[in-house]
Amino acid sequence: MMLAAGLIFAAVVTAFVAWKLIQGHHPQLILLAAGLVFLIASWALGNPLEATDSTGWRGFDLFDLIVQSMRSKLGGIGTMIMVIAGFVAYMDYMGATKAMVQAAMRPIDFLRGIPHLAAIMVLPLGQLLSLCVPSAAGLGLLMIASVHPILLRIGISPLASVSIITLCTCFDMGPASANTARAADLLGMGNVTYFLGHQAPLAGSITLVVMAVVFFQLRRLEPAQSKAVPKVDEPEKRPFYFAFLPVLPLILLMTFSSFFQTGPSAVILDTSTAMLISLALSMLLHWVSGAKAKEIEGGLKECWKGMGRAFSQVVTLIIAADLFAKGLIELGLIEGLLVLVDGLGWGALGILVIFVALIFFASILMGSGNASFFAFGPLVSKVAESMSIPGIRLLLPMQLASSMGRAASPISGVVIATSGIAGVNPLDVARRNALPMAIALILMVLTESYSLI
Repeated sequence: MMLAAGLIFAAVVTAFVAWKLIQGHHPQLILLAAGLVFLIASWALGNPLEATDSTGWRGFDLFDLIVQSMRSKLGGIGTMIMVIAGFVAYMDYMGATKAMVQAAMRPIDFLRGIPHLAAIMVLPLGQLLSLCVPSAAGLGLLMIASVHPILLRIGISPLASVSIITLCTCFDMGPASANTARAADLLGMGNVTYFLGHQAPLAGSITLVVMAVVFFQLRRLEPAQSKAVPKVDEPEKRPFYFAFLPVLPLILLMTFSSFFQTGPSAVILDTSTAMLISLALSMLLHWVSGAKAKEIEGGLKECWKGMGRAFSQVVTLIIAADLFAKGLIELGLIEGLLVLVDGLGWGALGILVIFVALIFFASILMGSGNASFFAFGPLVSKVAESMSIPGIRLLLPMQLASSMGRAASPISGVVIATSGIAGVNPLDVARRNALPMAIALILMVLTESYSLI
């Protein structure tokens, strides 16, 4: 009876949270408040709070849980995310990110004679770029400036172009991704191991299917005809090696990782260290290219600002979502789901379907892959432990589903930003993306289900 009451209360509050997030309210405040409400309700139902060191009174223990979450997240994943954001900010400042995107997309212009093939080739190239540009909206805007005119010139419509560009962000992966860092942290493995050993193989195979679906969509909906487009301004000239700088942390992480090196003499770099080494080398090359001391100083200021933005936008969201997840666990959500799935006879496969569907639709409603994954990701470890299945089998499809839902959301930052510049309706873009994302989601669940049967 108490479990049922807790589950009903959790469902009502979670629906209210989703409604407020759809309305655009501050997600940190909403998730933090909901987490406290869950914990108070759990206390009222007779469940003890799991504070590491009790203050002596449960009321104060609520705030002690927030402090504990801040300490644990700031010391590890929080620092990593802020360092990544600082490096990305410096890359944007010195023009290296634009140079990388322009260099990567040059082959597309050579395929203008076969426009539909050229268009779908943007997808794998864009996803490779997303490894170095972890912001979906940031990458989308860069591609709107560099790739969108090319696609228009070869006969692809503005709607199809924006759809393809936003689909480039459908798999949030790579060592620089906040969702990757969070998933690897929850699984207790390194970012590179998680990316190379799990993310890349699954996302890579599904990308081929997405490309095929988009290709047939274009053949059916987009009779390609070359069009005259306004001439765009020539990009500012940068040294050729600037294009390689955003990729430098990825090269260092892969080269000096346990994935490629073993033994007592192995040199291993973590993500934060690789980012700082790359930042120092980038500053040196920026100076070598002719930048003055004032410009280097300005870039470093942008780096600190980037770190601050990451703290206020991402790290605080992780802390708030962590409390939200703890509240759901305390109210018995995990036990309730296990009882439900056991009653249906679905077992581990049922849990996989429920969680993937939940996080996919939550991302569509919230317009954010981070908010949905940070909220529900921490629940996985308890579920996996209860069902004696590897946590990676649940967490990996959930993490990818969160960014897939974002690509099909008309209120996500990347869809709104790119649609606004291209002059198309965000709802039309979301509708166009819905089919490839739905097929990709079903394929991913079927692929992962084999490992659970």
